[in-house]
Parts: sequence; structure tokens; C-alpha cells
Amino acid sequence: MAENQKKVKIGTTSHKDRRVIFFSFDYDNSLVKRLKTKFPNARWSQSNKFWYIPDTAATRKMLHIAEKTPHKNVFLKISPENQFALNKFVETLQLKAYSPNTIKTYTNELSQLLQALKNTRVDGLSYNRLRSYFLYCTNELKLSENLLHSRINAVKFYFEQVLKKEKFFMEIPRPKKPSTLPKVLNSNDIKKLFTVTTNEKHLLMLELCYGMGLRVSEIVNIKISDIDSKRMKVLIEGAKGKKDRYVNLPETILPLLKTYYKEVSPRYYLFEGINGSQYAIRSVQAVFKNAMKKAKIKKPVGIHSLRHSYATHLMEHGTDIQFIQKLMGHKDLKTTLVYTHVSDKNISNIKSPLDFL
Repeated sequence: MAENQKKVKIGTTSHKDRRVIFFSFDYDNSLVKRLKTKFPNARWSQSNKFWYIPDTAATRKMLHIAEKTPHKNVFLKISPENQFALNKFVETLQLKAYSPNTIKTYTNELSQLLQALKNTRVDGLSYNRLRSYFLYCTNELKLSENLLHSRINAVKFYFEQVLKKEKFFMEIPRPKKPSTLPKVLNSNDIKKLFTVTTNEKHLLMLELCYGMGLRVSEIVNIKISDIDSKRMKVLIEGAKGKKDRYVNLPETILPLLKTYYKEVSPRYYLFEGINGSQYAIRSVQAVFKNAMKKAKIKKPVGIHSLRHSYATHLMEHGTDIQFIQKLMGHKDLKTTLVYTHVSDKNISNIKSPLDFL
């Protein structure tokens, strides 16, 4: 659409209680064809006289539209003295291409400090005052270790990346994180999940989550063009850390995948929601929750446990830890090594001294 760029107005708005990206232009059959080729889920609004597609992170990325800014009502609770600081903080995060989720989290966390400061300027905060604030978060607010880490990271980013005070945080201690292990399901439980899931679309989602070790955000982001059934590979594009990777497509899933594709005929995303939009993450989570309920599995786990189960079961079948690291998309091998503590392949063969008496 480059040569017709001057004719097309692109923007964001609300349509039928949903955020959408709209395309407004004088009628041109070639433009319409090109729009629908690039965005098969594009729809015409008779009332507004424009074409529109769902406003998602993926479509914004394709169209080079800036990500949605964090909630504006956050700024209303912050004094004018510190609103400039928050604006510069958000701009720095955007320039460094942090993900929308990280920007939202960091902005909310820094905002908590700015609200507590009231009319005191954050850029003039002393080391002792900042240390007192984190003690307040620990002793008075009773923040969890993970939440406190998140808040410290956000404030640290402001002082080190925005104000360029690189050594400002060197002496501020961090809380020790609890050592928790990934929650996994055994093979029998996973078989039960698949057996009780009669909807083909839902079954394919769950089988791909487990069969390729995917995050739920990666499942909804799979496009038809990402699947290479000849090479038996699937491209996982723009995953956590903005890294692409290839994962192996399980051979046993091909019949279900072909049947699903033939019956549903998805046009862009493998799993499409309303009007061909990207399937909602919450909907996939609900599919897993309903399957757990039908299978009468009462373990307190979420859909991410299928990814953990994938890595653990690969390890139990003797897969090299470095291969698992690549398939999981882990930057650091230490992240993958945690599954050695979950796998019971070798530990289960060890007998208790009581058995030798």
C-alpha cells in the first residue's frame, strides 16, 4: 500500500465497544483488494464509512503504529512536579522498545512511588529517602518478594536509564526470592485433558501448547504462514524477549490440524476470534480450565503447566538439556536447568535407607 499511502488515513478508534484500527480512503478497488490480502479479517463499517481491523499489538507492529500508552488516569494522581518525570520514563521505555506489558508494569510501579512522594520531586530523592520507601513497602504495605522486585526494577530503571545515576542502587538490598519449582502434570492427567476435550479447535490448542511447549501468548500468535508441514516446523515469531525460534511440529497432530484447517478455513491466524481477529488469551485459559474441570483434575495449575510439562517430559525421555533450552526459547541455561529438579527419572530409582533395613 506504499504508493497509495497519501490516499489512506490510518488511525485508532472505538467501534462496537471494541478498539479498532481504521483505514479511510476514497473508494479504490485495487486498494480494497490489497487491504483484504494483507488483512483478511478487515471489515467494512457502513455507519463510519471506513475499513477496520482489531487493534492488537500484532497489527500495530505490522502498521508501525506506536503502542497504546499506559492508562492516562495514572497521571491524574501524580503531582505536576513529577508528571514530567513519568512522561520521560515512559518515553525512555518506548525508545528502548520494551514490550507493552513491561511498559505498563513499570509505569504502574513507578507511579506508586510518585504518588507517595506527593509534591516532592523524584529526581532530587536521596539514597536514604529511597531506602526508607522500600522499607515502607516491605514493612507497612507487606508487598510480596516478587512485587517488591518489580517495583525496585522500575525505580532502578528511572534512576539509572533516565537520570543516568548508574551506581545509585548498588547498596540497596533486594529481597530473597522464594525458590519455587514449576508445576507440571503427569502424562495420565494430560491424556485425560485431551480425552474430555471434544471441540476440535480447543483440543488443537491444548495439544499444541503441550506438544510444542508454547506460552499461551505464543499459541494465539501463530499464523497460517508460520506452519511448515513439510519441514515439520513452526515459527514462533516475536516471542518473549522479542526472539524468534522454530519448534518441532508433532507428527501425531497432523491429522487433527488438517481436519481443523479444512473445516474452519482460518485466513490469517491459526486460531481466530470474532471477525478473524486474534484469539483472546483469556479464552484459551478458559479452555484449559474447563478441560481440567471435566477431567476432574484438582491440581492448582494454569495452562502454563503444559509448557512446564513439555520440558519436564522431554528431560525424562533423555533429551539433551541444551536442545530443550533452544526449544523453550530460554536465553539462559539456568532457566532450563530448573526442570532437572522437577524430573523424577533418576530420583525415583533411589531407594530410601529404610528399604535396606
